[in-house]
Amino acid sequence: MPSGMEYVEIFDTTLRDGEQVPGCKLDSATKLKVAEQLDLLGVDVIEAGFPVSSPGDFKAVQDISKLVKNARVCGLTRAVKKDIDVAADALKAAKRSRIHTGIGTSESHMRYKFNATPEQIIERAVAAVAHAKSYVEDVEFYAEDAGRTDNEFLARVCEAVIKAGATVLNIPDTTGYCLPEEYGAKMRYLKENVKGIHKATLSCHCHNDLGLATANSIAGIQNGARQIECTINGIGERAGNTSLEEVVMIMRQHPTMNLDTRIQSNMLYGISQLVSESMAMPVQPNKAIVGSNAFAHSSGIHQDGVIKKRETYEIINPTDVGVTESSIILTARSGRAALAYRAKNIGYELDKLQLDKVYQQFLIVADKQKEIGDEDLPKIIKASNI
Repeated sequence: MPSGMEYVEIFDTTLRDGEQVPGCKLDSATKLKVAEQLDLLGVDVIEAGFPVSSPGDFKAVQDISKLVKNARVCGLTRAVKKDIDVAADALKAAKRSRIHTGIGTSESHMRYKFNATPEQIIERAVAAVAHAKSYVEDVEFYAEDAGRTDNEFLARVCEAVIKAGATVLNIPDTTGYCLPEEYGAKMRYLKENVKGIHKATLSCHCHNDLGLATANSIAGIQNGARQIECTINGIGERAGNTSLEEVVMIMRQHPTMNLDTRIQSNMLYGISQLVSESMAMPVQPNKAIVGSNAFAHSSGIHQDGVIKKRETYEIINPTDVGVTESSIILTARSGRAALAYRAKNIGYELDKLQLDKVYQQFLIVADKQKEIGDEDLPKIIKASNI
């Protein structure tokens, strides 16, 4: 990380929140493989699972605790004593461990989920953090549905759990409802109004129900948060979570933000493929950073620009995220520059007159099929009679 930059921690919950997606349950061996890659990637925290939820999850957290060398290993709990006891047991072997406990704080959650008063919610939150603190130094508290929680009450909860020993305050936009301005303002309000806030790290945990998870997380760190909770490929409940690769590269591409992570970005494409294949969750082609079209160009104007100087249409060097090179895709929208470029790549040096002839034949074929591959080019060149 460049000197002078402020550090934003990356909390990866691919193996917990990501695995909650229907059909994405991983076996133990695959979980360990993903955890090992996340550790090498440079994430600061791996949320390995919800230990009390099943014997399989308990064992996965236990095994990941033994395996991981650098990241903190985290186990999720509810604000329930047994949950916390079980998580502490699962995390025993971890070099650095964290218990992540919490409770809903919005009016909706207090009234309909817990049938509890605000004072009872604060009491339960404090008891959970204090109990977790008896096991580990590093305790993260989540205020579920913080996005729809009154800021003044949220500040009261945060103040109380900091006094009880919380080291991280997770402010989730659980339903993906917030606008970036609202979520950023919420972080700023907590930063300015919670006594003892300097003793804890504010954390963003955003869902993508309205397509705003990444934007909200960035707004959060611009307003004082210093941890982002995210997943590889943005997988997660319903419409997903904040995408790890997106927030990492936004910070890298905007050095004026003065924020960065320790993520080894050249591993992003590889780990994206691993998670996609392991969870049988295809990455949409137009997905930012890791989609198959993220560095692909089919418009003639764009292709000409990229061939002359890549930066004309690419703000990220593909190799920075582990992609070998940009792709020039030949379609009926492609121009002569792209055709000459792809022909040269397979050994055909065409002069201007030859290129004009081949291009006319190319357009005839391209109008009949969606894409022209390297195997089509020799036939097109031969049919041009050059």
